[in-house]
Parts: sequence; C-alpha cells; structure tokens
Amino acid sequence: MTTPSGPGDGRLDPELSVIVSERRQLINLAYRLLGSLAEAEDAVQETYTRWYAMSPRQQEAIESPAAWLTKVASRVCLDLLGSARARREHYVGEWIPEPLPDRREWVGGGPDEITADPADRVTLDESITMAFLVVLDSMTPAERVAFVLHDVFRYPFAEVAEIVGRTPAACRQLATSARRRVRASQAAAAPAVRRASVVRDFRQAWEAKDIEALIGLLAPDATGIADGGGLVSAVLHPIEGGEQIARYMVGIIDLAPDLVILERTVNGQPGLVAQQDGVTVLVMAVDVAGDRIKHLWAVRNPDKLRPWTG
Repeated sequence: MTTPSGPGDGRLDPELSVIVSERRQLINLAYRLLGSLAEAEDAVQETYTRWYAMSPRQQEAIESPAAWLTKVASRVCLDLLGSARARREHYVGEWIPEPLPDRREWVGGGPDEITADPADRVTLDESITMAFLVVLDSMTPAERVAFVLHDVFRYPFAEVAEIVGRTPAACRQLATSARRRVRASQAAAAPAVRRASVVRDFRQAWEAKDIEALIGLLAPDATGIADGGGLVSAVLHPIEGGEQIARYMVGIIDLAPDLVILERTVNGQPGLVAQQDGVTVLVMAVDVAGDRIKHLWAVRNPDKLRPWTG
C-alpha cells in the first residue's frame, strides 16, 4: 500500500507519477501515428485533459490507467488522421512528416544536457525514419493505427479492435495490408557507415556546386520532394531524376551563396541541415539504397522546423 505524499513534501503522489510517466510512451505513439510532433503533443494533451476531467472515483474505477491513456490517445489520433486528410487537400505543395533531430543535436542543449522537450522523448529507431513515416502517411487512418499499434508497439489485435472499432479479424487484415505497403517500399538498406559516407559526399558536392558529382551520388530515378507549406518558396511538385535534382540543388546554392550546410541526424538517419545567419531554413532527410541516394525530403515549412531553431 502506498502512502500519499504530504502537502509540501515535494514528492509526486505515486498514482499521479504513474500517469505522468506514460507521457513518453504516448508521445512516441502519437508521433508515429500522426507524423507531426506538434499534433502529437496536442493529442497527448487532449488525452490528459480527458483523464483529469474525470472524478477521482471514475479514475479509481479504471483498472489500468496506462491502457486507458493509450486507448484514448490512439482514438484521438485516429480522429485527427481523418481530419488531416481533409486539411491536406488544401495544403500548398507537398506534405512531408515533421523531421526530428537527434537528442544531442537539439537546439539549446549541449551533448550532455537532457532537455524536457517531448521530441527528446521520441525514440529514434527504424519505425521513425522519414522513409517509414512517408509510407505510413500513404495508409488509411485505420490501417495506420492498426499497423503501428500491433507491429510497432506490439498490442494484441483484441485491444487494437477496441480502439479502431472493428473486429480483431478486420484489424489483422488492416495490419496485413499496411505491412504489404511497407515491404513494397523498402529497398536494400545500405550499412549505416555507408549511408553517412554518401551523405557526406553529397554535402561536399552540393557546396562545391559539382553537378557531375551530385549526379553520380543520386540514383537515376531518384525523387526529390520539398515542403514549404505555402509559407516559404519551395518546388510544389516532386522532382524526378538524378540529373534534374542535381541541377535544382546547385540552383539553390546560386540563389543563396551564404547557405551553411551541416551534416545532422534526421529521424535517426544521416541527413543535412541548411542554415542562413545561424537559423535553420531547411532540413533534409535522405534515403540511401546501395551506394546512391534514392529519395530526398526537404522540409522548409518553418512550422515544422521548431525543434531545429532557437
């Protein structure tokens, strides 16, 4: 039996501590479901608002607060995914998931400083790469929720069914369909050291405006996508082909010769960040297959660069 904390003793009530400790798990789940840290934070905040709106008696009647929070957060995300599809019909240009930095590269914190920002609590693993998030974004809301809950967070289909509002068998089919999408999009992953080397060579060639070197580092059928959200200038449609991308990249340097390009970890993978006057104006996620870059995702929308700017 636990003893409640006395007033002013500086300790959290044990039950409250359990509720608060779930925040990291909820942020991890919501970010994978929504592809946006800002929306994930909103979803988790809404989840806690619903918890604290209940009376103490109602809270005590819940056998597993953690399971309740997960269920509610997932349902909130499911609703948000449905409305997000409608909102993106009016989005200017291409929509790319919000990129996240490595904890040690978070603006305002040194390598040994632990920041309290929720993005610091997003675990950067293979389920958070930009390539993976882009595939998740192509799924229906129900597919995405069923797949992420079951395949990433290992929830049984019986529990997934309660959240999605379908039968366990239907949820199994949703996850299977989503799994096919993921497998169809996957290319042979290059070793981590090789990925970093390719990105480094690409940065040097970009800085040097070496079109031939850039073309050599890009797959002939490479795709480049930029997201400015209508707030800053960005190409509105995907750029197809390595040579076309290379020429476009050199054009960026011609227009902004003071651009500083840095190698950074983007969603757990080697990527690039471009800064002007110390301000991050572009974050680029890179998908390397074999020895060449297959996909480039360049985020310029300032609303999505909050974790990268001071």
